[in-house]
Amino acid sequence: MEYALGKPEAIAWIRGEGRLRGCVKLYAIPRGTLVVAEVLGLPPGETDFFAMHIHEGGSCAGEGFPDTGGHYNPGKTEHPNHAGDLPPLLSQNGRAWMAVETNRFTPRQVIGRTVVIHRQPDDFCSQPSGNSGRKIGCGVIRCA
Repeated sequence: MEYALGKPEAIAWIRGEGRLRGCVKLYAIPRGTLVVAEVLGLPPGETDFFAMHIHEGGSCAGEGFPDTGGHYNPGKTEHPNHAGDLPPLLSQNGRAWMAVETNRFTPRQVIGRTVVIHRQPDDFCSQPSGNSGRKIGCGVIRCA
């Protein structure tokens, strides 16, 4: 399906460990949200996959981003069916780009929450959050 996207409705500027930085844009589309992420400075390691989720909390302050809370989950479902569960980022030499369509939330529903990048990939089965390791990047979702 083709969309004339124009300006995103919401945006999160990602900052994190080392040189990690990026941008996650959320576009309102007819059946939900198009999430477009571009992240640079992802660390090398055991895997090139990094979990990315929308979290409940609204602050990226502090070491390890302690105020991000758990995954955005208004439906109280089990992982990986939280509204905030997203596909992993695939890093190529520290850079990742991803676009995914979701009907689990609209951009307006997640304004004020956070986008979190984790050090490990999501295993899509461990409860409550996929055993995705520590938080290495974070951005507060704001109106664009």
